[in-house]
Amino acid sequence: MTAQQLNAEIYRNLAVLSEDEAMLEKAAKSLRRLVKQMNDNPTCMTKEEYFAMLDRSEQGPSRSFANIQELDRYIQSL
Repeated sequence: MTAQQLNAEIYRNLAVLSEDEAMLEKAAKSLRRLVKQMNDNPTCMTKEEYFAMLDRSEQGPSRSFANIQELDRYIQSL
């Protein structure tokens, strides 16, 4: 399901819930909880933040490994 389809489904369901204030409040509470989880999750970032992180990583030192065994030895040495 695409984001546009999900968005439409959410709005259709909110329209149904809007007739019952108690149910609408439950929906709002659930949405606030989801937004808080997203904001508290350090892995969530905007596209701009992601590309800025990539730009910063390109400026630092880099390593390359000839094979997976070299990589394993390097990781184990950390």
